[in-house]
Amino acid sequence: MKRIISSLVLLIIVFSAKAQYDPEKVNKKAKDVYEQAWDSYRNGDLKQSIALFQKAISLDANYVDAYLDLAGVYGDMKDYEKSIMNFEIARAKDTTYFKPFYVLYSINLAGAGRFNDALNAVNKYLENPKLGQNATASATQRKRSYEFAIDFAAKHAADNYVFKPENLGDSINSDQPEYYPSMTINDSILVYTRRGANVREDFFESNKTSNGYSRSKLMGGDLNDDPFKGALHISQDGEWLIFAADYGQRGFGSYDLYISYWTPQGWSVPENLGSNVNTEAWESSPCLSPDKKALYFSSTRYGGYGQGDIYVTYKTGRGWSPAVNLGPEINTRGGELAPFVHADGETMYFTSDGHVGYGGTDIYMSKLNRVTGKWGTPINLGYPINTIENEGSLFVAADGLTAYYASDRADSRGSLDLYKFELRKDIRPARTLYVQGYVYDAKTKKGLPSSVELIDNSTNTVRTKVQTDETGFYFITLPTGTDYTFTVNRQGYLFYSKLYELSKEQADSTYKNDIPLQPIELNATVRLKNIQFESNSVKLLSISLVELDKLVQLMQENPQIKIQISGYTDNVGAPADNLKLSQNRAKAVTDYLVSKGVDVKRLSWKGFGETKPVADNKTEQGRALNRRTEFTIVGM
Repeated sequence: MKRIISSLVLLIIVFSAKAQYDPEKVNKKAKDVYEQAWDSYRNGDLKQSIALFQKAISLDANYVDAYLDLAGVYGDMKDYEKSIMNFEIARAKDTTYFKPFYVLYSINLAGAGRFNDALNAVNKYLENPKLGQNATASATQRKRSYEFAIDFAAKHAADNYVFKPENLGDSINSDQPEYYPSMTINDSILVYTRRGANVREDFFESNKTSNGYSRSKLMGGDLNDDPFKGALHISQDGEWLIFAADYGQRGFGSYDLYISYWTPQGWSVPENLGSNVNTEAWESSPCLSPDKKALYFSSTRYGGYGQGDIYVTYKTGRGWSPAVNLGPEINTRGGELAPFVHADGETMYFTSDGHVGYGGTDIYMSKLNRVTGKWGTPINLGYPINTIENEGSLFVAADGLTAYYASDRADSRGSLDLYKFELRKDIRPARTLYVQGYVYDAKTKKGLPSSVELIDNSTNTVRTKVQTDETGFYFITLPTGTDYTFTVNRQGYLFYSKLYELSKEQADSTYKNDIPLQPIELNATVRLKNIQFESNSVKLLSISLVELDKLVQLMQENPQIKIQISGYTDNVGAPADNLKLSQNRAKAVTDYLVSKGVDVKRLSWKGFGETKPVADNKTEQGRALNRRTEFTIVGM
């Protein structure tokens, strides 16, 4: 007796009770057509097998096996409603004969989102005292998944979320499987993997247009020369491409991680990321953090928690640090794959079959604790994003609203296609904005490779630090709602520091910030833009300390220089009072530097009151510019 078994090995039990259905009494012509249906199924022609199973039923309306196998084919095609209908017809014709099929029936009920009905069905299956150990274990695992789904639905009962995946269309998808989507921060470039003939995998790219995406094409350079490749990830600035490949003797093991850099001539020759990242085991599914300082990936190396774990390695001046396992909060005895860290830098999505879920590989979300540096307890994204099937990698656009993934839904062009959909509110990352610009020499205007540091003003801690390219260009993504101080230090130049109230900027907007650096030379003057005092007072506000500490660093790194601190005011109030206030404020800044170890002999201070305005005092904006603190190099 042939059966279509979907994802479960069933123990077929022969019941001795009287049955209404006798397979031996099926119409012979119906049996012949039934065998033809099976031949079509084995050849992969599911549509033809459906037509033949239906023909067999038309020849014998009581052909229960044909109904059951027709239900199985519809289940394979994820047409769960038709699968359920045919299972129920078979059950109505003979409830006793149907008993071994309750678990398959439950799977299709769950596929349709009917988890309460699925739980009832699997419980009926488990009522049989003669089930074998394997069948009991498999069904019990299904039961736990259905119970999880019911509990999840109860906790999200008020959610009006509508899941409507949209196929990316013929410009992206083909009759071959497409998967592992990745894109730049402004969604301008989409890259992904397409499986070709046999085991070949190739990398494709597409550009964003006003109507969607351009027709995809093979990525250039040496990237597609070898057939054995896999997951890939493009950095948010579009400068780096990291991917998995098996280059034989050029690597450390089966699949290693490689990096290619964008150049004016195209993508560079791939470079192996080295023994701190790769092992003789399997490494794949890479993802860079927004600042390109951390690389997350999956590996089956010895010493993990399960069949595949997620690791992280950090960029250093000498390459990549030894990879570190993310620990048992993320990794399980099962397999964890496809980590993706969003542009907000604190939301990670990944797939797992080890955490409690819906039955296959589910997608989970974890939030980074900025204080401890640890990733939090994973949260299942829930039905209908996760289903009883195996869900693949997820990529979330910078807007935090749109997600991209691969699925073999009913409208796919062939096997896996790329889709996009809107994320539910409770599983969205933080909204972000983009800051870009150039660091350059204030005199020559030449770009300067430098390190740009952003300090979160609410916590006075470094939020991110990025290295510019050789032209001085940098690109940073940041969560909205926070004010930052931008600082740049480069040997031979005075430091740059400026407060930016980015909390007032709209999400998904681009903020341009070009940064001029003043060479260290006699009489060079720098305005300390973030020095703030209490109103009509010499008490420094805490926001001032970020910039003052950078000045301390400058003095420590350049012990030969001497500086004068100069204080200025607007013209509000009596001139004599303004002069005194400016002198006292300049002295307060000097005192802070001394308290941090700067030799007082290298410091002088002077107040100029309202005598040297740099803007019109008739406006508040102008008066704010006139209330300033500067330092000037007066000795070297």
